[in-house]
Amino acid sequence: MQQAAAAGLRAIALTDHDNLNGIARARLAAEAAGIELIAGTELSVGWNDTAMHLLAYFLQPGDGPLQDKLAAVQHGRATRNERMVDRMHELGMDITFKEISDEAGGTGIGRPHFAAVMVRKGYAVDIGDAFDRFLAAGRPAYLPRQRLDAVEAIELARASGAVPVIAHPHTLGVGAEDYATAFQGLAAAGLGGIEAYYGEYQPALREHIAGLCARLGIAATGGSDYHGIYKPTLKIGIGKGDLSVPYSCVEALEAQRAGNR
Repeated sequence: MQQAAAAGLRAIALTDHDNLNGIARARLAAEAAGIELIAGTELSVGWNDTAMHLLAYFLQPGDGPLQDKLAAVQHGRATRNERMVDRMHELGMDITFKEISDEAGGTGIGRPHFAAVMVRKGYAVDIGDAFDRFLAAGRPAYLPRQRLDAVEAIELARASGAVPVIAHPHTLGVGAEDYATAFQGLAAAGLGGIEAYYGEYQPALREHIAGLCARLGIAATGGSDYHGIYKPTLKIGIGKGDLSVPYSCVEALEAQRAGNR
């Protein structure tokens, strides 16, 4: 939160994968830093035989349709993580589950934590190398896990007072010129936005997606996808240096949120 305030941001969203565990601490830190916090989570959901990352903005800790579902999602993630450690043993890597858990701080374990331990123990040159050779989908150490369906996740998010948004749509294997057709059904199901202002996008693509959002009647959102040391090329708030997410994105999300009431 202090880094976000120092970077000149007015607002920041915390969207850890599949959990809301950091929200309470982040809220206190945001208040101290004088910055607006948007609570949320990031889900990996199934869509057209691929994995889509879906952000649920304004999702608060506590009970609710999506919050309750997160427990099952976390269990599936934990089971997968244990099996991935076994897979690494099969690949000749001396890595323990405790090492992975310690890297993650005991909660919210994901593939970046595996990658960090692999780098530290000399099995990969850096985080990118660990993913490229071992952890990306289809690589030797990757294992799939059970996912919510995209439409189900969108409906659960809306029922929980949250706004569902597609994160980094370029990862879906759909060309930018086909986004409109691909996402119309999701917009009809309650999709609230698409991440347009993204750290790895050229300005032309950012504006293309923002224009699509306007035509679909949903929010064009943005973010640097900051992951700390796990994505060292992305800086908080500015991505690779040229990203500027307008505050109107927050206002558009608020408008979408009002539609839940």
